[in-house]
Amino acid sequence: MIREYQTVVSIAGPLMLVEGVDGVKYQELVQISLPGGERRRGQVLEVEGDRALIQVFEGTVGIDVPQTKVRFLARGIRLGLSLELVGRVFDGLGRPRDGGPEVVPDSSADINGAPINPYAREYPDEFIQTGVSCIDGLNTLVRGQKLPIFSGSGLPHNRLAAQIVRQAKVLGTEESFAVVFGAMGITFEEAEFFIRDFTESGAIERTVLFLNLADEPAIERIATPRTTLTAAEYLAFERGMHVLVVLTDMTNYCEALREISAARKEIPGRRGFPGYLYTDLSTIYERCGRIKRKGGSITLMPVLTMPEDDKTHPIPDLTGYITEGQIILSRVMHRRRVAPPADVLPSLSRLKDKGIGEGKTREDHADLFNQLYACYARGKEAEELEVVLGEAALSDMDKVYLRFARRFEERYVSQSEFDNRSIEQTLNLGWELLGVFPSTELKRVRETFLTKYHKFVPEEQK
Repeated sequence: MIREYQTVVSIAGPLMLVEGVDGVKYQELVQISLPGGERRRGQVLEVEGDRALIQVFEGTVGIDVPQTKVRFLARGIRLGLSLELVGRVFDGLGRPRDGGPEVVPDSSADINGAPINPYAREYPDEFIQTGVSCIDGLNTLVRGQKLPIFSGSGLPHNRLAAQIVRQAKVLGTEESFAVVFGAMGITFEEAEFFIRDFTESGAIERTVLFLNLADEPAIERIATPRTTLTAAEYLAFERGMHVLVVLTDMTNYCEALREISAARKEIPGRRGFPGYLYTDLSTIYERCGRIKRKGGSITLMPVLTMPEDDKTHPIPDLTGYITEGQIILSRVMHRRRVAPPADVLPSLSRLKDKGIGEGKTREDHADLFNQLYACYARGKEAEELEVVLGEAALSDMDKVYLRFARRFEERYVSQSEFDNRSIEQTLNLGWELLGVFPSTELKRVRETFLTKYHKFVPEEQK
């Protein structure tokens, strides 16, 4: 039942307080009519007795308190769902941004969906090829996983996200593949980059884009990841598709949450963020995964920029607790012109062991990435020793490890943003780089794999 009131009593920032209301619900949509005929939209943030606190999407500037009328629409934010979503660009609330017509929905759903019941979850165990060696070879993405990218301001995380959207695919499956991309608080330039990149590469044909710009309302920024996941749930669990969801930038989302929390005068937690930040993030992240006896799945790659590159900041810290690993982009690697500037040693995919091996990637994958990690770690130790004591302090084998570490960064971690490497190419490149070591140094690889894949080529013969 739609109800209209003319009992606005106060305005504070983007918030409006209405008294004398009846039957109003949390997150109900509101239509605000100004005396001059202008209409604005809002959403109920809090209900106490006969008073309702409303967040106005377009802001409260110019609102005449005594003359303004408020209509409660008896529904929350809903998204019309159809296969027509694929290939289109929308704003954060699901309205067309590409100049195309409104989607004719087969059904609609409230964007505030529920996390997947843990009992109903299917364990992730299928490999997703992103075409990026530092992910596929060392921090493997598995179907149904939550694998965030931790970045810093100014690092090329958007280009890496776009590359993953262009190249990602599930090997050895008949199911259709789609990408649902949600961007929060991005600039107009960034929005144009994503639209142009996906259009020119043809990735737009399998992609749904939800873009919220930096100058748009904070409440819309909070709705954007939920709108994105609602579309993904429809494609995955109603249409049986495998869906990769990319959300960028979760830091902008969390700061919008802090802005609204401060306007509501809630008691702040760490760094001014609300105490329920962990719970709120989990309601987003836990909507992805696989469900037993259902063919579709949702794999999530959220991107977040760490303020001051601080991994202990509440946003990356809490995200790390909820998700299954992280890809860390390093400013030091960026200065070395490594692109993507992934720091593979602190990066981690907790589910990679389930998605690799014979029948998924290749039999030697697990042994190979363990050996690459070990050799690269020792090479970085040799690099630190060289800085402190000079090259004369290094043994001959230390120098081999040092050269390996540098080549590993230049050839394995670094790759063009349009270089789509198959998993075979990634694994073969790893063995090629390990060719500078004699078999006696490769203690983490089984003898059968050494015999089959390892070819020792001494440094002086290269």
